Amino acid sequence: MTFLRVLFATLVAFPLLAITASAQSDYRVRSGDILQLEVLEDSSLNRELLVLPDGRVSVPFVGTVRAGGRTLGQIRATIRDGLAPSFAEPPNVYVGLSFLAEIEPREPITIDVYVMGEVTEPGKREIEPGTTILQFLAEMGGFTQFAATKRIQLRTARTGREQVYTLNYNDVELGAGVGTSTIMADGDVIIVPQRRLFE
Repeated sequence: MTFLRVLFATLVAFPLLAITASAQSDYRVRSGDILQLEVLEDSSLNRELLVLPDGRVSVPFVGTVRAGGRTLGQIRATIRDGLAPSFAEPPNVYVGLSFLAEIEPREPITIDVYVMGEVTEPGKREIEPGTTILQFLAEMGGFTQFAATKRIQLRTARTGREQVYTLNYNDVELGAGVGTSTIMADGDVIIVPQRRLFE
């Protein structure tokens, strides 16, 4: 009888493990998630990694790694490649979600951001988590002829209180300044003001 109970429990557990593994493989990491890092060849690197508001985590010997909007497999590959020069052979790296984080994919799978002012298509936009400001500017529909592109504002409350950042679109196009790697957060607002008379 005991053998049958063990067999039944095993048969029930296997599908649950498969579902959990599948959910984790499809899951897109978001700010606030806690990841579990394990390196088989060096246990001193094992730790929990908090995904910061900018979507990044900090890993010893690797530095900052973009995690927001990516799958666990993609993050694992980046960390493994970053650690590889420190080992004779590429290390065996495991990255999973901590038990404190959600395992099931969250709905919705997009975040809401807003654009207003001197743009051709103002309003709410649904974008994928992990989208940078530069990527968002590229797909938001363009500016009107009256747009003050040197004074674009990013208004965000990701730290708990509203903060305002000024972007110069010309600098962003050249890959300089804020906007090239900053990740958009849910509720962010882009405001494109009207150009002044002699601006």
